[in-house]
Amino acid sequence: MRVVIAGGTGLIGRALSASLSRDGHEVIVLSRSPERHSPYATEAVGGPLQLPAGVRAAYWTGQSTGDWAHLLENAEAVVNLAGENIAGSGLIPKRWTARRKQRILQSRLDAGRALVEAFDLAAQKPAVLVQASGVGIYGPRGDEEIDEEAPSGPADDFLSKTGRRWESSTTAVEEMGVRRAIIRSGGVLSTAGGVLPRLLLIVRSFVGGPTGSGRQYLPWIHVSDEVRAIRFLIEEPQARGPFNLAAPESVTNRQFMRLLGRVLRRPTFLPTPAFALKVAFGELATLLLDGQRAVPKKLLDLGFEFRFPELEPALRDLME
Repeated sequence: MRVVIAGGTGLIGRALSASLSRDGHEVIVLSRSPERHSPYATEAVGGPLQLPAGVRAAYWTGQSTGDWAHLLENAEAVVNLAGENIAGSGLIPKRWTARRKQRILQSRLDAGRALVEAFDLAAQKPAVLVQASGVGIYGPRGDEEIDEEAPSGPADDFLSKTGRRWESSTTAVEEMGVRRAIIRSGGVLSTAGGVLPRLLLIVRSFVGGPTGSGRQYLPWIHVSDEVRAIRFLIEEPQARGPFNLAAPESVTNRQFMRLLGRVLRRPTFLPTPAFALKVAFGELATLLLDGQRAVPKKLLDLGFEFRFPELEPALRDLME
């Protein structure tokens, strides 16, 4: 099976491509800097960011079709993970300036439009497109349990608006007869990137604790279950529409930090006041202070089995 991954050099894309490649599938990652992902990359081209063995990179601008479009002709599946990182790639989250918010949104819309154009050009179209999104589409919802039937959040909420437009950027492929599954991911837990390394640094420095009230829910998923769920949606012919990619066990921010402290054998009693986060990060503080109690109803209904349905075993596995 050939799988084309847009945005495949990020945390989820690297883990997914490694899993597919290990099982003998052909994996092609669309990248704006394919030379950086070559085994021969040097500091002169930005330093090596090698892809898993057997995975190759093809150049794309992330904005329009190009020579890469023909790769869809013989592909069974396309996974669209492309888009600028919501919180930035460093240990310290980047504030959402007006310019940065526009880049975050536009990068997603451009990539979606380019993929739709490539699907339209393909005489033999891939059978399925897996479209990335996030649980932030639901907006802040307190302790309300949210499945995939829940409406999206308010029009003035940046994450909700971005999620809606991101998802709709590839809707047109359905009119071409392509099955489309949307992954609304929670926080993907991995020591290789994402939110967990930031939290590990804080807790290991003995300054960990709940943020704000600590009562906000923090949807999470082990990176291996994220990959397994995406592969399940590629292979399951009944998988259509949105799917919450979050573990069945719902935990609050306070519970998450307490369990992380237990695993690391560090105290987590120092709270971070909401006002301090708002001063430091502005609107981006919503990532830390608000949450969604998202549940994976549709995944479970289709028979998907989580390897790590509970948080403490998931954290212990990642710490090994």
